Amino acid sequence: MLVLAACATKAPEAPPSASTPKPATAPTANVPIPSQPAERPSAPESVTDPSIPLAQRQAAFIDYTARTYGIDPAHIRQALDQAQFQQRIVDIMSRPAEAVRPWKDYRPIFMNDARINGGVAFYRENRAALDKVAAETGVPAEYIVAIIGVETQFGRNMGSYRVLDAIYTLAFYYPRRAPFFAGELAQLFALQKAEPQLDITQLKGSYAGAMGMGQFMPSSYRLWAKDGDGDGRRDLLTHKPDVFASIANYFVVHGWKRGEPVVARAEKDPNMPEWTPEKIDPVHTLSAIEAKGYRPMRGQPVREGATVINFEGDAGREYWLGYGNFFVITRYNRSPMYSLAVHQLAQAIRAGVDGR
Repeated sequence: MLVLAACATKAPEAPPSASTPKPATAPTANVPIPSQPAERPSAPESVTDPSIPLAQRQAAFIDYTARTYGIDPAHIRQALDQAQFQQRIVDIMSRPAEAVRPWKDYRPIFMNDARINGGVAFYRENRAALDKVAAETGVPAEYIVAIIGVETQFGRNMGSYRVLDAIYTLAFYYPRRAPFFAGELAQLFALQKAEPQLDITQLKGSYAGAMGMGQFMPSSYRLWAKDGDGDGRRDLLTHKPDVFASIANYFVVHGWKRGEPVVARAEKDPNMPEWTPEKIDPVHTLSAIEAKGYRPMRGQPVREGATVINFEGDAGREYWLGYGNFFVITRYNRSPMYSLAVHQLAQAIRAGVDGR
């Protein structure tokens, strides 16, 4: 969550390069973004300041977690004593930008026969449960399936790192993201308090600590996971009713609108320069976007409130408008390429299920 850090199978997001067009000044932006939940808490500086000795930071973490979430300090200490530093995790997180992929190379990772056919089969096997969640939440079943397909290959690759080790390593040995990961480590203890069936010393996940078929980070699991079948617990590791309900709820919490479009393929005025908005927020009116030289292609869905995305595709430049529901998918992973891959995989799965 979740994915906001890293997952078991996704390809890296492409950071800006020297050839990336510099963001232009935004046109009139008066469309609000979908309502968002409160930011998840970060750990205080007493826990994350690398100039403070490790033992002192860990003591501050125990105090912070115990006070914030009402957890026995001795239990926290006992679990931390079992956590193991993993240098490989730091190496992966620090990997330089040579793994950058343009859209034309990123898309085939997820848009291929194996992933599409796997998604169609997964949907058909679980259709009753998926369609029930879709009807209740307004999140189409194919998007739930596509998330699981992109994140864990439909549950086949949920990560091999011990979650406690991964988040402990990043909380105390990766200063750049320490406030986030120390906050997630505290949330891991809070999650165990809410779901005592979870043994946090045994949970496996991604190198960033994301768990289960949908790759939820501890805070996402704790705050937004749902009990999909009323059995009194939330199991996102293997229990599909909970997985489906939780992914849909994540979308709803972040502003998904039933029946509204995700993207539109756009055309650009060839006499105008490309425009790259500074943020992915879908706050620009269509008239303002048109003033920048972009408009939806004929037959594509149209709604107010969008952003512009420029990709290098197989046949040259591709131009897209991302609407509010596209923005919601980026809350799962902030890469626009990730979100478009989820959308296109979802559409392909739906076509396969419907026999189109």
